[in-house]
Amino acid sequence: MEWADGKTRCQWANPGNDRYIKYHDEEWGVPVYDDHKLFEMLVLESFQAGLSWECVLNKRESFREAFDNFDLEKVCEYDEERMERLKENPGIIRNKRKIQSAVSNAKVFRNIRREFGSFSEYIWGFTDGKVVYEKGMSRSELSDTVSKDLKRRGMSFVGTTIIYAYLQAIGVINSHEEGCFLDIEGK
Repeated sequence: MEWADGKTRCQWANPGNDRYIKYHDEEWGVPVYDDHKLFEMLVLESFQAGLSWECVLNKRESFREAFDNFDLEKVCEYDEERMERLKENPGIIRNKRKIQSAVSNAKVFRNIRREFGSFSEYIWGFTDGKVVYEKGMSRSELSDTVSKDLKRRGMSFVGTTIIYAYLQAIGVINSHEEGCFLDIEGK
């Protein structure tokens, strides 16, 4: 379907939500190497579990504010009192287990950075730095492998479906649909 601006997009992109369109057009599937952004997207994707990405995306600015702009060192230091305040924040998804997971995952993320020099080196190492092009999937051998390794390291809310969505969001996997103006594989 061609949109008012003359572009054809992935079917999941909601034409009634400008934030979603901007995310589709400018972020989704674009390779990310910056650890700060990789951490932000990991936190947001983990909050998506059981919900729609659009729901999380609509709360993104509130998440940034609530989680100190995803400052890894600050999030690693959150204590029970701070997590309780997050649970009371109406601007974010107030799931106690997801909030606790974000804090514990931050510590694992930091450990991975120390081990590999950056989280980017770690996550892109699974594909030798190459983008994977595939469509119509919600999990793969790659997401299974990454999920298993993150769980082994102590992360939670990182099942294979969440990790597949994460890998798409950070551009390790490019899944723009055939016909989408961003489908580079189809060109």
